[in-house]
Amino acid sequence: MQNHLSSINHSLNCNGRLVDLTIPKIMGILNLTPDSFSDGGKFNNERSALEQTEKMLKDGAEIIDIGPQSTRPNAEFLSAKEEIDRIGNMISLIKKEFPEALISLDTFYSETVKFGFNEGIDIINDISGGHYDDKMFDTAAETKLPYILMHVNPSYETMHDKIKFEDIILSVNQYFSEKTTELLEKGVNDIIIDPGFGFGKMVEDQMKMIDEVKYLGFGKFPLLIGISRKSFIYKPLGKSPLDINEETQKLHLKVLQQGARILRVHDVAEAKKTVDEFLK
Repeated sequence: MQNHLSSINHSLNCNGRLVDLTIPKIMGILNLTPDSFSDGGKFNNERSALEQTEKMLKDGAEIIDIGPQSTRPNAEFLSAKEEIDRIGNMISLIKKEFPEALISLDTFYSETVKFGFNEGIDIINDISGGHYDDKMFDTAAETKLPYILMHVNPSYETMHDKIKFEDIILSVNQYFSEKTTELLEKGVNDIIIDPGFGFGKMVEDQMKMIDEVKYLGFGKFPLLIGISRKSFIYKPLGKSPLDINEETQKLHLKVLQQGARILRVHDVAEAKKTVDEFLK
């Protein structure tokens, strides 16, 4: 259980609530979208979303990641207003029903973040690294919420364009170095880094990132890993996104052993077993 990356800050300040990351946390994915690649349309009404939230919390999730917009290839593009309309009062409903749950909001719009902040979110999860909205970093600083910084291609249109990196670890670290410097200068104190599995990277580069996760982010920031149902796992195996649980959990264990702090997943109960195994 002892993590070799001892320089990482093991806690986050979520709206004044100190969240200890010494023991890895599970983030359960709640898609409020009709078009997500593996569960589109299943949880986009209040009752089913609350039921799914309750199930994920019972299964061992401590963070619920609400996503109003799908970022799969060829997904429908929504404006901030459409995202906000889709979220409705879902955040406040979950907060009321499950006050112990931490809520992260998966958006690349500063306007949606402001709305979410007023509704009570605890974490900002921005897949764009501030690329798609130039007010995002300032907004994150104003809210004082933890910010998840993901590695991604620099525009929405090129998000899924596959790039062959000369050295994936070097390139991702260069990106993290520049972006975390900017965030810290603006006053964002709690940064979580996400290597961006499934976004514009070749299968072999993603496997290299799994093998060398411990080198990402220079041991300065907590690491979030989101590989659940990603095509770099299931396509080479000729399987569907729903048939790779065993392979995914092996990879989860591998990244936990290298210091990952948060697993972002669809299958919470299975991930919880993996975390428990890691902690033995």
